[in-house]
Order: sequence, then C-alpha cells, then structure tokens
Amino acid sequence: RAMATSLLHVAPPEELLRPLAVPERLLLGPGPSNVPGRIRAAGARQLLGHMHPEVLQVMDEIKAGIRYAFQTQNRLTLAISGSGHCAMEAALFNLLEKGDTVLVAVNGIWGARAADIARRLGANVHELLKAPGKYFTPQDIEQVSAGHCAVSTSCPPVWSPSPCVTQGLVQHKPLVLFITHGESSTGVLQPLEGLGELCHRHGCLLLVDAVASLGGAPIFMDQQEIDVLYSGSQKVLNAPPGSAPISFSERARAPGSDTGPTAPSCARGCLTWGWSSLWRRRWVRGKPTTSTATTERGQREDTALCSWKCAWAAFDAREKSPRSVMLSPGTVLGSPGAVGLKKARLPTITTVRVPEGYDWRDITAFLMDEHGMEIAGGLGPTVGKVLRIGLMGCNSTRGNVERVLGALRDALQRCHRSRL
Repeated sequence: RAMATSLLHVAPPEELLRPLAVPERLLLGPGPSNVPGRIRAAGARQLLGHMHPEVLQVMDEIKAGIRYAFQTQNRLTLAISGSGHCAMEAALFNLLEKGDTVLVAVNGIWGARAADIARRLGANVHELLKAPGKYFTPQDIEQVSAGHCAVSTSCPPVWSPSPCVTQGLVQHKPLVLFITHGESSTGVLQPLEGLGELCHRHGCLLLVDAVASLGGAPIFMDQQEIDVLYSGSQKVLNAPPGSAPISFSERARAPGSDTGPTAPSCARGCLTWGWSSLWRRRWVRGKPTTSTATTERGQREDTALCSWKCAWAAFDAREKSPRSVMLSPGTVLGSPGAVGLKKARLPTITTVRVPEGYDWRDITAFLMDEHGMEIAGGLGPTVGKVLRIGLMGCNSTRGNVERVLGALRDALQRCHRSRL
C-alpha cells in the first residue's frame, strides 16, 4: 500500500474532502424546479440492481404513470435515462432515416435544435418559421404562410427583418412534423387542436415536445392524435433531471416491424424498449444494460404524486393556477410581456421584457444573491431581451408569486439603471 501511495503524483482535491454544502434556493427559472420531500426521500434509498424484480415492478408503475400523464393507451411508453433533450434525440432517431423529409415548426430555440439534429441524421429538413412570441395555426402548417424567415441555419437562427413565404405539409409532404407545445425560450404555448388530424390527412406523423408544458398545460395524446410525445422530469413534474418520459403511437412504429427503424444510437433506441418489464426480462438476458435505479424511483414517486395530486389532465391548468402568475411581472417591472395573445402564453414560464435601462444579468444576480431565488434571462432568440419566470408544479403557489414579485420590486429599486 505504501508503494502504491508513493506512485500517486496528483494529490486528492481538498474540496472533495470537505462535506458537501448545498444552499436552500427557490428555483423559479425555466427549470429545474424544486423537488418535493417525498421524491427526495425516494432517491435517497439504497440502490438496487437493474434486474431485481422490485426495479422491474417500478418500471411498470412508471409506465402506468406516464400513460396517465400523457392520457394515452400506447404500449410503447417508457422513461428513458436522460434529459428532455435526450428524449428529443430519441424521438427523431427512431422516426427518421437518411433521406426522410421532416417539417420543423420553428418559433424558438427548441424547433431550431430539432432541425439541427434532423440534419445530422441526414434527413431532408424544411423549416416552418415564426418570429419569437408567435404560434402556428393549422393553416400555417398545411399550406403557404408568411413569416419572418431565418437568414442562416445557425442554432438559434438569425431572423430576417421582413416577412417571407414558407411552405407546409401540402408542398413538402413530410414523414414527420415536429412542433413544440411549450416553447420555454419565448414563453409560447402552441395550440395543438386539429394538428394530429391534419397531419394524418397528409400522411404525416405528429411529434410534439412537451418538456416545459406537461403537467402545467392540458395535453391529451390519444384525443389529439399525437404520434410521439415526450417531456422531461425536472420541470413541472418536480423530479430530479435525468429521466424523460416518452410515448410512441402504433402509427409511429414502422409498418410490419416489432421494433421500428434501427436508431443510429443504441442509447436512443427506444423502440427496442418499453413494452413491459416481462419483455425486458427476456431481452436483457442476451443484451444487458444498466438503468438508473435511483432516478427511476424518483420518477415513480413523481408519477404517483401526479396521479393523486395533479388534476391537470382533466382540467384547464391556466384556469386553476394563480391568475397573477401570467400578468403581474410585467406590471411590476413596467414593461410588457413578450407574448401578446393571452391564449398563447405558456402558463409554466412567463416571459417579460427586460425593463428599459436595466441589464437582465444584474436583476437575476440580485435575486440570487439577496433573495436566494433563481429566475433566468432569455435563451436563443430572446437572449438579452426577456426575463423568464417559472412557476411549475409544487412551486406554483400564490405565496411564491408574491415572493418573486416582491423581489422584482426590490431589484428595480436597488439595481443600476442606465439613463442613456
């Protein structure tokens, strides 16, 4: 042992020898959100093996919880190990092959990100564009529409100052339409009514990103004829990041195949998984893999909480959440919201323009340092233009609304304001 120790030329870092100190903060940004005690307790339990029967039972319970949350009967429903971004990749990897045509609705960073991933897969990508703060109508998606186009294919795109014409389902005849339900970079809630039926009429699959909206805005996968739906665990669901619920309709599976197309990444090959723990028991005998058992337990507690505590799957979430959440920040800051139409405002993340003369970084740093509270600046096309305030899941209380509004009032009085 002495000889082995003498060969170590890199000393153990002193910071890792000290106890971990985690400050208490109120997370009111666009995610992650605070985690309830029941979910934290589930993650603190002893680790189990990924093939233990208790873990397989938890997987089945998670599957049932996701079906409830998504309002679907789809057999291919599961939680993958990874973030919401991993679920985006998994959805696109399992639907697209080289040369397939995909139409991507881009009105913020997540549509642009999906288009980028699809291009890397070799798909034929067409973008349907709206300026940040706007949403798509069925007419925009079906045929020709006027909008602000991207003058570059960067992520996020650079928008043209003048409107231009883009084409939709009729012209491009895509295999898949990608659209974001809750665009967290701009605060837009995309209406989904009629889009599934429209896509199917044109022989197209509907892929929906609900990372920032699931649990905070109504979504009904089967009723709205959504073919692939995914979300993330760390936002409205109030679970730790690292687990992403996803579901595929029967229509989304490749015709005549039990597993669908071969995904280019084994880690994202969702169509090889998710049927049931019994199917998995048979499959892993020859091809073992390791699940994140502690994350799965947190996801299980999360879906259990959703089942008995959250009634958003049957009610209009915007009508049941504090009304001041969507309106008061702009009044306090003396600046308008970034989304004009009330029906298009994402209830989970409110975007409000940065008050004139202030630097958004000063405001967010002040709230963090003086109030132990996180809010965020813009992302992608809204960087430097907006503040994003998230009230999701257990954080969406009237007390937190009043707390963040009071902190914003304090920031306006004490942060530097330019007179230029």
